[in-house]
Amino acid sequence: MPDALAPKLALARAVGALSRRRGGGGTSAPGRLLIRLAPGAVSELGSRLTRGSVLVSATNGKTTTTAMAAAIFAQAHIPLVHNQAGANMAGGVATTLLTAARRGRGISGELGLFEVDELWLASLARELSPRAILLGNLFRDQLDRYGELETIADSWAELVGASDARLVLNADDPFIADLGRERADVLYFGLEDSSLALPGLAHAADARHCRNCGAPYIFDSVSLGHLGHYHCASCGQHRPTPAVSASEVTLEGVRAASFTLTTPRGHGRVRLALPGLYNVYNALAAASLADALEVPLQSIIAGLENTRAAFGRAETVTLSPRPSRGQSATRERELRIMLVKNPAGANEVLRTLALEPGDHDLLGVLNDQIADGRDVSWIWDADFELLAGRIRRVTCSGNRAADLATRLKYAGTDPERIHVQPDLRAALAEAADASPDGQAPLYALPTYTAMLALRELLVSRGEASSAWR
Repeated sequence: MPDALAPKLALARAVGALSRRRGGGGTSAPGRLLIRLAPGAVSELGSRLTRGSVLVSATNGKTTTTAMAAAIFAQAHIPLVHNQAGANMAGGVATTLLTAARRGRGISGELGLFEVDELWLASLARELSPRAILLGNLFRDQLDRYGELETIADSWAELVGASDARLVLNADDPFIADLGRERADVLYFGLEDSSLALPGLAHAADARHCRNCGAPYIFDSVSLGHLGHYHCASCGQHRPTPAVSASEVTLEGVRAASFTLTTPRGHGRVRLALPGLYNVYNALAAASLADALEVPLQSIIAGLENTRAAFGRAETVTLSPRPSRGQSATRERELRIMLVKNPAGANEVLRTLALEPGDHDLLGVLNDQIADGRDVSWIWDADFELLAGRIRRVTCSGNRAADLATRLKYAGTDPERIHVQPDLRAALAEAADASPDGQAPLYALPTYTAMLALRELLVSRGEASSAWR
C-alpha cells in the first residue's frame, strides 16, 4: 500500500537541507512545513514508535533532564527518537520525527523522548498520546509570553485530567504536586535532605498559597525557589511523599554534585559531572521517568553519571590564545557557559558560583528577544547581591547590556569593575583578556538567545562544536 505521507516527508526534508546549507540549524522549519502539508503527521509518525513516547516539560531544566534521560535509555539499550537540539515546539518535534522516518512506514527508533515547551505540551500530548509525562517545575518566566503561572498550571491540570499517561511529578513544587492529587498512579520525586535548605522563601518565590483553599503555605524547608517541604495549616494539604528521592547531597561548586538516589527498585550513590542543586533535581526527574518505564537501577545510575552538560548549560569551552593588536597572544582560558533566563534559574547559578572560592570574572549577556521575553525586569528579582562583593570584573553585553550593568551596580558591585560592551564579539575578547594571570575561569551568564549567539561565535572560532549536529 503506497505511503501517502512519503512525498510530503521528502519535500519537508528538502526544506531542511536548504536551511542547513544557508547556515541555519534546520531544527524547526522542516517540521513546520510538514505540519502544514500533513496536519496529522506528528500523530502518524509517533504511532510508528513501538515503545510509544514520553514527554518532558518544565520551566527550568527540561533540556538537561531529557539529556540525562537519553543517557539512561542508552545504557538500557533503548533506541530513541529525541529532539536533542532543544527545539521543543511542534515544529521541532515534527522535524525530529521527520528525520527519524524511514521508508515503508518505518522509523529509526523505538521510544520517543521529547522535551516540550510549556505552552505546547497539551497539543503535542493530544498528537502523541504519550505513555508517560514528566513535569519538573513551574517558575515565573517570560510573563509577556506565558502569563501568570496559574494559567499554565490550569492548562496542565486539564491535560492530565484527560490523559491516560503515567504522571511523573515533582513533589517539592506545589504547582506540580497538585496535578497528581486525584490520580493513583503518580510517581513523585523530591529532595530528602534538609542540610542545603535556604533560610526561607526568596522574595521572588512564586507558589506561596495553597491552590485548594487559598491559605498561605507553611514551608518547613526551602531548597530552591519555591521548591521544598510544605503544608497548609488550613486544609491539611501537604507535600506528597516521593517514591524517588535524593539524600546526602554534596555540591562541589561549578564542577560536580553527588547524592544518594533512592527508588522503588533500590538505592545507590550518584556522582554527576554537572553542578548545582538544580541538576540534582534534573537527575531525580530523569531517574523517575526511567523508573516509571521499568529501567533497571544500574542503568539509571550509569546513565546519570555519563551525562555531560547540554550545550549552554554549565558547558565548558577552552578559549584559544588570540593576539590583540600590538600584543602577544594570551594564554588558553576556560569559559563556563551557565544559562540564566529567569529569577529562579539565575539564583541557582549565583548560588553555585558562590561555592567557588575567590573573586570571579563574569561575562553577562542580556537580550530581550522573543525567546528571552521582552520584559527584562526579572533581573531585579535575581539575587546578584549574593555575588556582588566577589566580582573582580564583569563585562555586560547584549542589547540590554546597560540594564544589566545598572542592576549589578545597585546589587553592590564596584562600578569600576563593571564594563559595558554591547557587541558580543568584542565583549568576549575583552572579558577573555582581562584576567590578571590568564588562569582564572571566565563565567558566561547569558540569556537564551544570547547563549545561542555566544555558542555560534565560539563555533566560528573553532572552540565549540555545533549544537545542531
